[in-house]
Amino acid sequence: MSVILQGLAAVTNRDAKVLILGSMPGAQSLASQQYYAHPRNAFWPIMASLCGFSVNLAYHERLVLLRQHGFALWDVLAHCQRQGSLDSAIRHEQANDFNHFLAEHGQLKLIAFNGAKAQQSFNKQVLPTLAITPPRLLTLPSTSPAHAAMSFDAKLQQWLQIKQRYQLNDGST
Repeated sequence: MSVILQGLAAVTNRDAKVLILGSMPGAQSLASQQYYAHPRNAFWPIMASLCGFSVNLAYHERLVLLRQHGFALWDVLAHCQRQGSLDSAIRHEQANDFNHFLAEHGQLKLIAFNGAKAQQSFNKQVLPTLAITPPRLLTLPSTSPAHAAMSFDAKLQQWLQIKQRYQLNDGST
């Protein structure tokens, strides 16, 4: 039986330039109330490479550095039903309020999807309801350990597009 899951709060500041969206946090992330908490998820090693910080920093320190570098984190879905952690098991999706989020974050240049499911849910649940034109959308390979067909290095090369294409803060703000 699937249970109704509630996502995590957005990690952001008003001058964020890139919003990274997942679909819905996995079971381990929800249990620990931390984005990308599974130890084999490549998200934090990738962001550490992009932003130049140690992946071994405490969770709250990594969040501070992400915000300083112009990143925001959130998920497309506010609620859903899912048994386990796989995106393919997600049912009864309810999206977060992106009209409000985009209105409050006028500096956003990019919404980057962490995997195809996040992009698909956004296109289905969010785009038809938007009153605001969203910034550029970019779908990146999932950092989930379930997406093992692609190596870490190949994922990192795709994620580096964010740094190469968008003027981000150097973290000193």
